[in-house]
Amino acid sequence: MKLVWQRQVATVRDIYETLVRRRKIAYTTVMTVMNTLETKRYLKKRRRDRAFFYRPARPKNQVIGGMIREFINRVFNGSAEPLLVHLVKDHRVREEDLKKIVRMVEESK
Repeated sequence: MKLVWQRQVATVRDIYETLVRRRKIAYTTVMTVMNTLETKRYLKKRRRDRAFFYRPARPKNQVIGGMIREFINRVFNGSAEPLLVHLVKDHRVREEDLKKIVRMVEESK
């Protein structure tokens, strides 16, 4: 998704060529992921000549929010608390991040 957001429009080949420079990945894997993202309505595709061109279906913040909700529902049975606890214990959340989160919670009351 990040690469499609950066480019605004991309083919499977565009994404594959970018990713393969970073790590070994199969073209069919990229195609499968992009088709899955299109099925989930994160991407839209349009055929032009012999290729499909993909573009974001929704703004980045909406897509990220949907992916996070889906992940929390699937992995943590809909509760974000175990995710937050894991992130804190794994030192993925810094103290200043926690302070920002507390401020955001207080402001949303």
